[in-house]
Amino acid sequence: MKTFRHRLTVIMMGLVGVSMLAAGISMALVFKDSHIDALEENMAREINLLENTFPFEPLEGNPGVTDYYSAKAKELENLIGSRVTFIGNDGEVIGDSEISVLEMDNHSDREEIISATGDKVGSAIRYSDTLDEDMLYVARHVTSDLGFDGYIRLSMSLAIASEGLNKGWLLMFVGLLILFLAATFISYRIAKGLTRPLEHITKVANKISKFDYDARVQFSRNDEIGQLGQAINGMADSLQQQLKRIRDNEGLTQSVLSNITGGIVMVDAQGRVALINREAERILRMKEHLLLGKPYHVLKRNFEFTKFMEEGMELKERIHEERNVYDPESKILHFDGVPMFENDGSYRGMLFLLHDVTSIRRLEVMRSEFVANVSHELKTPIAAVKGFAETLLAGGVKDEETVRSFLQIIYDEGDRLNRLIGDILELSKIESKQAPLEYAPIPLKELFDSIFEVLQSAADKKSIVMLHDIPEHMFIEGDEDRLRQIFMNLLSNAINYTPEGGKVKVDIRIENEGSDDEKLRIVVSDTGIGIPKKDLPRIFERFYRVDKARSRNSGGTGLGLSIVKHLVELHRGKITVESKVGEGSSFILELPFMHNLE
Repeated sequence: MKTFRHRLTVIMMGLVGVSMLAAGISMALVFKDSHIDALEENMAREINLLENTFPFEPLEGNPGVTDYYSAKAKELENLIGSRVTFIGNDGEVIGDSEISVLEMDNHSDREEIISATGDKVGSAIRYSDTLDEDMLYVARHVTSDLGFDGYIRLSMSLAIASEGLNKGWLLMFVGLLILFLAATFISYRIAKGLTRPLEHITKVANKISKFDYDARVQFSRNDEIGQLGQAINGMADSLQQQLKRIRDNEGLTQSVLSNITGGIVMVDAQGRVALINREAERILRMKEHLLLGKPYHVLKRNFEFTKFMEEGMELKERIHEERNVYDPESKILHFDGVPMFENDGSYRGMLFLLHDVTSIRRLEVMRSEFVANVSHELKTPIAAVKGFAETLLAGGVKDEETVRSFLQIIYDEGDRLNRLIGDILELSKIESKQAPLEYAPIPLKELFDSIFEVLQSAADKKSIVMLHDIPEHMFIEGDEDRLRQIFMNLLSNAINYTPEGGKVKVDIRIENEGSDDEKLRIVVSDTGIGIPKKDLPRIFERFYRVDKARSRNSGGTGLGLSIVKHLVELHRGKITVESKVGEGSSFILELPFMHNLE
């Protein structure tokens, strides 16, 4: 912009200089012409004055005429400062103030003599060979009653006139120089006044081009430059609003893509990965920066998905499929492929959707197993009740003792069936959140003393020692009935699966005491038969039994630990198990001291 300012200043100075030079030359020429014209007029007046006042002598028959007029010419030169020449009507010089007439030629062909006809004044400017300089000649035809008929000519060296012209030139040059300097200063100010706002506008435009949309033109003018500044500001406002809208939409889109439950992978028409969301990264176990802009074949470690993508890119139509993948564990993934076309029908690529349906399929399997287990568990006691009842009804049993034993079996199976149905209803109620908890402070020592008292007879039958060392002051906030149900189940299982002479123990300690995350760690341990390692992950599933035969003999329904797990989670706690075969098991509960009931 400074270069533009300099160029503009130079152009304006050049225009001003050329204009002033032209004006100066024109003025000089006009001044020269007017000066010469003034000299001619002045010399003509002097000739008129001489015509009326000069003592003319006759030319004819006057032998001393040349001496007379030469002498008078010299006198007049001294008076008027101009060379004086008297010329006869035939062009012969009869007197001159500077040169002898004998040395002068006939002047009848001189321009000033030729042009001096009638009352006209003749004039001419030419180089004088006699005086060796440019001269101004003015002549007039003069007649006198005393016998003079000829011309009076006055001449003046232009060198004298040039002195005045030179002074005029000097004054004009000084004046033009002053005017030029003033014009230069004014031109620079004008150029600066034009370019400074343009420089500011250019800087603002450059900032906007570098995404600084807060930049604004900071001056206010009513001319075209002001309108340009307003247009730049309006453009910046519009860009800022559009960018904010784009960023908001982009942020919303990114938030949706990041939090959507399914994986999304977009592949363009050239087979390059154009988009991948967070869930797809998790499912495919690959990071975004390793995939974006790369061919989709980089997903070769996910062979099933890569094969599905390849099929979609070839067919360019909607496809969907469910496949088992191993990366590294077994998963069931549901794939969907949707082609992307523009309004004009041009192909943009494929959009692939991934859903990890492993847990859904596992739940479906569990539901099927649950139905099968319920059917089986219900069928067993019903079959026993029906079989023994049919035997009794047939009248084939006469022995009263046998009849009594059959009736006892029918009663026991009915009781077992009742407990099974009760546990199923209880579990269903808990899982559907239809069993609200009633929180209250519960003294733990009293709770476990009452539970131990109920279970003591069963423990005594197997000579099992039951221990706890719970301080009197220890409390927990929870639903007493549900907590009693939790620990009754755990302690009953511990007694059932612990051999004679074993031990069942309850340990309680406080963790993170004094902090917001203060909680109780309750461990129910036994010295029983233990649980194999392969069975530990499934121990809390419904109807899952480690030792099916022993569980049936103990009268268990297979739902106890599942109910325990759900009740613990309702109390916002968690339960884990540690066990070694032949050494015993430990069920570890972590429960919060207090509950936020808002």
